[in-house]
Amino acid sequence: MNTSNKNPQEKLCAANGNDTTTDADAAPDSARDSGRETAPAPSSDWAAARDAAIAGFLDRFTPDCADRDVLADLMIAITRVARDGAHRGDLKLLTNSFKELRYAFKVFAPYRDIRKLSVFGSARTPSDHPEFVQAVEFARRMREHRWMVITGAGDGIMGAAQQGAGRAGSFGVAIRLPHEQKTNVVIADDTKLINFKYFFTRKILFLKEASAVALFPGGFGTQDEGFEAMTMIQTGKTNLLPIVMIDAPGGTYWQHWRTYIKAELLHNGMINEQDMNLFKLTDDVDEAVEEIVGFYRRYHSMRYVGPLLALRLSSPLPPEALERLNDTYASRLLAEGRIEQRPGPLEGEGEDAEFPELPRLVFAYNRTNAGILRLLINDINAA
Repeated sequence: MNTSNKNPQEKLCAANGNDTTTDADAAPDSARDSGRETAPAPSSDWAAARDAAIAGFLDRFTPDCADRDVLADLMIAITRVARDGAHRGDLKLLTNSFKELRYAFKVFAPYRDIRKLSVFGSARTPSDHPEFVQAVEFARRMREHRWMVITGAGDGIMGAAQQGAGRAGSFGVAIRLPHEQKTNVVIADDTKLINFKYFFTRKILFLKEASAVALFPGGFGTQDEGFEAMTMIQTGKTNLLPIVMIDAPGGTYWQHWRTYIKAELLHNGMINEQDMNLFKLTDDVDEAVEEIVGFYRRYHSMRYVGPLLALRLSSPLPPEALERLNDTYASRLLAEGRIEQRPGPLEGEGEDAEFPELPRLVFAYNRTNAGILRLLINDINAA
């Protein structure tokens, strides 16, 4: 609930009646499907003048940008915010979140080709605790495999992971809080430390930039990040990646968590049995490292091309392995057809397709069971 005493009628920008462009792309499906108009017809002269002014601005200030069409869309959205008569507080939220993400993308960009791991756990874990020691060793081992770690930049498990990975192998994605959180000594003042005002912008980076997630025992924040990762994967809003939950040797934190998940969520039909494939529990560092590194043994990455899912592979599958995959998964994962192997990019990937040298497995994924898709990737890696 918004308890602000700000006058709800106070506006920064008066609504502009000239640009009445219909926001069909952003309107809820229910509004579009019902035939209700979200705005009256636009003034074509005004819109044409706006588009010409934006094009001129981009010609002058972004002459070398290959994605000027996207920048133009962003600037059009700015004019619509002004047209809407947005409150100053809403404009500041949009501006600050955009600035935070812009800077974060800049920081991560030079490391685009290095796999990264987001590590979560309690900020209160002392340095002599077995979970702290386990986190240091796990991150050290992942760094030996040339991975980098991303943490919330605090103490406890976050500091342990960055101690294990070292300053050069660490990113800090910090949040400004009125209490508890402070930057650990490993990442403090590093150029790869980013300070966020908003949780939601910070949370985007933990999944966008990661190829895996590791969770150590922690509080509400750790649980939140774990459930968000599983939700995003289950619903297809982020690509499949390994999630490993790590206890200290002999620890029971994640075992008790799994007992709750099975007793309440699975038993009552709120998730299905295959959803349990989306995460792995262990108290062994070797097993945790293998869960992550092994996920990318042959499987490389994925993307959608129209209705098709393309799994990029670091090496092609033997024909007999492809046949086994079809026998096992075609009826469980595909909306139609069969799993096919292509030597390179699909036509719909365009001339600037990423990783054009990699073969693809291509199929019409039904988008309903990420847990079975995980089993498919396991079999691809084992072939």
